[in-house]
Amino acid sequence: MPLNLNEYQKLALRTAGTRDDHDRTMLYTALGLNGEAGEVADLVKKVFFHGHDFDRDKLKKELGDVLWYVAIMSDALEMSLEEVALHNVDKLRRRYPDGFSQERSRNREE
Repeated sequence: MPLNLNEYQKLALRTAGTRDDHDRTMLYTALGLNGEAGEVADLVKKVFFHGHDFDRDKLKKELGDVLWYVAIMSDALEMSLEEVALHNVDKLRRRYPDGFSQERSRNREE
């Protein structure tokens, strides 16, 4: 079933619990996002440095958890997930108008 970013965000918010304390929501999502991103990094580390088999399903689960925290934090900031994604794509288009290049990466203006 196709699912756009805003539909995903709406569904994710069903499991976010209470969000009436903005500061607490921001702290919770920032810490959760960092924790889940760490789990992604740990899985990759184990494949490349510990000889573990690559587990695509485990990585998909952790990436989904990262996305969940991004969706909840975006909502706390009164932003749709689509708005965040579009902003990122626009930034990348400006930074790399012809696609990524190492040269532009080394010599870009921020």
